[in-house]
Amino acid sequence: MLKRFSFGVSAAEVEQCMREEGYAIVDNLVDPEVIKRVSHEMMPYIDKTPTGLNNFVGRKTRRTGALIARSPAAREIVMNPLALDVTGRFLGHASEFQLHLTQVISLDPGQQAQKIHRDEAWDHYPFPMDYDVLCNTMWAMSDFTPEAGATLLVPRTHLIPGEHDFEEKDALVAEMEPGSVLFYTGKIYHAGGANRTQDRVRHGLNINYSVGWVRQEENHYLSTPREIAATLDDDLLKVMGYQLGGPALGWIRDFEHPLAAVREGADDWHLGQ
Repeated sequence: MLKRFSFGVSAAEVEQCMREEGYAIVDNLVDPEVIKRVSHEMMPYIDKTPTGLNNFVGRKTRRTGALIARSPAAREIVMNPLALDVTGRFLGHASEFQLHLTQVISLDPGQQAQKIHRDEAWDHYPFPMDYDVLCNTMWAMSDFTPEAGATLLVPRTHLIPGEHDFEEKDALVAEMEPGSVLFYTGKIYHAGGANRTQDRVRHGLNINYSVGWVRQEENHYLSTPREIAATLDDDLLKVMGYQLGGPALGWIRDFEHPLAAVREGADDWHLGQ
């Protein structure tokens, strides 16, 4: 049975569970009405998103991004206080953390289970086992059930070095109701489950955070047009990456703070003053 917490859990408890088990489920963290707003705002884009071109991304799976630009409700979830607090603790070894990707993952009926994998595997770089690069979240937008393709997890595999092959029978199912969230590390083996229903699409809101110095999986500067970015508050912009990702990483033009790109006219954007 997977470990789970109820609303009101502390960030320290979630962080500890992630470090020990590789994941933590928090039930009913946000009001389902917020999830409904995300669905309403995103459905026109989801309907137009093509399915994947290979088995890994899912030939009956749609992956719809750019949520910062497309869904004001999704911005609330990106900035959820517990999610940010957990991420700040889990990735606290880095100078800063940033938003890595925003994506609605929609599994259509008939989608087979994804290959069980780790997310922290870019370009085959062997990240140290004691250095975490990602803090991931999967928010249930529809019922996450074994039949509908709930996320599969192989607990404690974030502690195992090297590459391994796991099968669906080795995994546990992260069942959740809309508004619940799964926190998981970039090192744990996991996958999208198989949608064996006849008429239900499984919608999950995948919001991941990374250390500030790594290249983001989703390019938020291009996904979010400048005219929209200029309307967002500074805290959200900084999480999106409008900040230094570490000492001297990410400045623009004449050694200016990245926020200067959308906050023209200010006289205090030069760094090192």
